[in-house]
Amino acid sequence: MKKLLILLFMFMAIHVMAQTAKDKSAILKVLEDQRQAWNRGDMEAYMQGYWKSDSLLFVGKNGPTYGWQKTLDNYKKGYPDKSAMGFLTFGIKKVEFLGKDKAFVLGSWNLKREKDEPKGYFTLLLRKIEGQWKVVVDHSS
Repeated sequence: MKKLLILLFMFMAIHVMAQTAKDKSAILKVLEDQRQAWNRGDMEAYMQGYWKSDSLLFVGKNGPTYGWQKTLDNYKKGYPDKSAMGFLTFGIKKVEFLGKDKAFVLGSWNLKREKDEPKGYFTLLLRKIEGQWKVVVDHSS
């Protein structure tokens, strides 16, 4: 009986680790898809990584913004064309699961543009919503 319980716990642990690896890959794909969309100058495609909800929270240098549409509008105002958007790279420092449907991401961002190269850090809270990982909170500085 003891061996059976040990095997059962081992199976459960392996299953959880496999699921975590699958979810981590899915999260990294969301971020990579966003990066590629940004670098194409496609702001609407970039925004597909975000939760399309009035409850989306984006915190930047001007403070908190609520809502997917308002976040998109602010991005368009701050980055009106491909030249302003530049070439984006991410440096993912950490992906940590807070539950089966919640994850925390810490990373850096870098924009290479013709005349400057702004950079900073971000923290994201993602939730698995209807089977897809979406950014629900973004704090970028």
